[in-house]
Amino acid sequence: MILSSSQLRALKERNDEELRKGKHGKYGYPAHTIQDLLQTIEAVKKEKRKWKQLAQERGKVLQEIVVLTLKAAPPVSDPDDDI
Repeated sequence: MILSSSQLRALKERNDEELRKGKHGKYGYPAHTIQDLLQTIEAVKKEKRKWKQLAQERGKVLQEIVVLTLKAAPPVSDPDDDI
């Protein structure tokens, strides 16, 4: 199941209320377990952003390498290509 940001926010708010109630909360998953899961989700989001930015930077560097390579060694026409 995939949760939207509004659903995650609502879950966090409900969970915070359960944590404030203490031992008088409802039955179900322990509030601390849900809190740990929410923290894990946030950590995964941060990792995803980090890797996405790294991939974008890598793409830019590879593009610069291609440009520099083409400037340094322009393509030579191969006499066999004329056939």
